[in-house]
Amino acid sequence: MSSINATEVEVAPKETAKFTKEDLTWSLSMFGTAVGAGVLFLPIRAGLEGFWPLILIAALVGPMTYFSHRALARFVLSSKNKDADITDVVEEHFGKTAGLLITFFYFFAIYPIVLIYGNAITNTIDSFIVNQLAMPAIPRWLLSGILVAMMMGVMILGRRLMLVATELLVYPLVLILFGMSVYLIPSWSFEAMSFDNIPEVGTLLTVVYLTIPMLIFSFNHSPAVSSMALAQREAHGDNAVAKSDIILKRASVMLLGFVMFFVFSCVLALSPEQLMEAKQQNLPVLSYLANVFDSPLISFMGPLVAFLAIFSSFFGHYLGAKEGLAGIAKKAAPKAVEGLGEKKFNTLLVAFFFFSVWGVAIINPSVLGMIESLGAPFIAAILFLMPMYAIKKVPSMKKYDGALSNIFITVMGIIAISAIVKGLI
Repeated sequence: MSSINATEVEVAPKETAKFTKEDLTWSLSMFGTAVGAGVLFLPIRAGLEGFWPLILIAALVGPMTYFSHRALARFVLSSKNKDADITDVVEEHFGKTAGLLITFFYFFAIYPIVLIYGNAITNTIDSFIVNQLAMPAIPRWLLSGILVAMMMGVMILGRRLMLVATELLVYPLVLILFGMSVYLIPSWSFEAMSFDNIPEVGTLLTVVYLTIPMLIFSFNHSPAVSSMALAQREAHGDNAVAKSDIILKRASVMLLGFVMFFVFSCVLALSPEQLMEAKQQNLPVLSYLANVFDSPLISFMGPLVAFLAIFSSFFGHYLGAKEGLAGIAKKAAPKAVEGLGEKKFNTLLVAFFFFSVWGVAIINPSVLGMIESLGAPFIAAILFLMPMYAIKKVPSMKKYDGALSNIFITVMGIIAISAIVKGLI
């Protein structure tokens, strides 16, 4: 994060600049939201062409993560209404029609991730039952139904329970993820680091270009940004922007350190051929490691990390997707929603998510394919391009205009969307 210019970060009052225990909890919440299926599939996508592209990827991902999420938080805090969530802010700045359209994009930036988690957690547990426990496979329709119901059950029982569960999951997740990265060090193969294996410049740039959508997905914690920004406004008033910047910077540093160490460790411990096999089996990298390493620790800890990561990240994304779908329904058909009543409307939302996530988990499409073709382009549009457009058009955000980071984020967002188009072609 050394590339962050001091002039781009607003000077905060001394008491706001202090990083408190509450701020750490929010940073961990951002971390937990980001560390999910994307991180567990990132080594597979990023490592298929070997070690060297990871160097360039590591240099890009820190500034990409911090500057984009910082801009989104500032966008949420640009509203005149102190209680406005992201969908309300969009309507305030861009009008009802544009507000509905962007709310639609916001929903589709998050909804595919919820679908991906139902599929990924089913594959993780199925592999664990068959390969580590040596038990017969549970019928996929039954296993996926139980797992999706379990994840959503925590949400239905209440947001407070969800926050407690997330906090309890994130701490062991951070420690185990780091521990697994260290444990793999003796298995590293340094042949991949040989200067004889450096790909040509064109190949290197193409690999990075096609990996950017996966990076955006893997480090994305935008569903939790709106709630965090509003909490800072409630606690710190006019200093909410500076406080949000501090929290997001710490979260970005944590993600860069822990996640990229994990990615490097996995890529150095597996050959490109093994990573391709993991991709074909549609498994998270830790489940694949558990199947190929003759180690009781990896056999059980690998699937556990995958389970914790998916479970903790599911909560934040489910909340964001539900908020987005509710916003679309209320804007598109307010009378119908009012006629249903809040309780029945909420029940319909829960039913929609349960059956759609369950259905995708039964079908078992490619997780990497879903990430690259469904999740990443919508995330890039909302997280990277929308706040940059707002900086140019919204008077309350004009003060952020002119920063070099704005150009960087705009370029990365355009690259992400164009990489998706190229990949589909």
